[in-house]
Amino acid sequence: MHVISIISTKGGVGKTTIAASLGGFMADAGLRVLLLDLDMQPTLSSYYEISHRAAGGIYELLAFNECDIAQVVSRTAVNGLDVILSNDEHRQLNTLLLHAADGRLRLRNLMPVFEKHYDLVIIDTQGARSVLLEMAVLASNAAVSPVTPEILAAREMKRGTLRLLEDLAPYRHLGIEPPRLHLLINRMPAVSKNARLIRQTLRLIFREHSDIHVLQAEVPANETFPKAATQGIPAHRAEYRRPSGRLAPAALEIMRALAIELCPQWRERFDQVTGKSGRRQKHVECT
Repeated sequence: MHVISIISTKGGVGKTTIAASLGGFMADAGLRVLLLDLDMQPTLSSYYEISHRAAGGIYELLAFNECDIAQVVSRTAVNGLDVILSNDEHRQLNTLLLHAADGRLRLRNLMPVFEKHYDLVIIDTQGARSVLLEMAVLASNAAVSPVTPEILAAREMKRGTLRLLEDLAPYRHLGIEPPRLHLLINRMPAVSKNARLIRQTLRLIFREHSDIHVLQAEVPANETFPKAATQGIPAHRAEYRRPSGRLAPAALEIMRALAIELCPQWRERFDQVTGKSGRRQKHVECT
């Protein structure tokens, strides 16, 4: 089972949209996908229509170590895509985990519960430094941080997200390797000299950095992704062909490129997704 956390200490960079779009694409490729909504503003929980709502959610999972997935996992209208809903209405989890002996490792310790049921887990997080955010990172095989090509976003990424990973480095002494950070340039405008300069600078800064990788896949600034969110469907279904006269690729090709770069072991599955149908392909085995 592969675990990807979508992280940033800055809000409004598009974490939830990326998590939902990536999860929907992976599910249409035939993977068994679980979304975890760790954001206290539960946008991911309301992105897709829920076809079956479990009695509990993230609170029961983390506060009570609930291991019966039927009690915490809800099903979405997208075949193969499940979600553990954010239901910490009183925002107690951060305090609870802060004072728990296993607080930052609780989610990591719970991951074996899902291994027989899912191929991929995608964790959406809140846009602020917290125990929940640190816990998500330590439970992951890979971390993706969307960064918009703006100077303030780039500065916050360096000050906040990179500092977060540095502070988690001591967990290596416990045999826990913090995941490699993948920077995803998100909402890239078609015409902007300043945005292109920031993109070039990010790629140059981290070109030789072993723990940080700037993804080749980029998400352009267009209306497809917010439109898909409004409709409650994966972005690749909303746009599976590039509109005539536009240089940026279709959402289908964007999500395919991102999925292949993050999970090359499933490339053949991703190449089969057309976006024309939500029918689910045959499940792959957990790896």
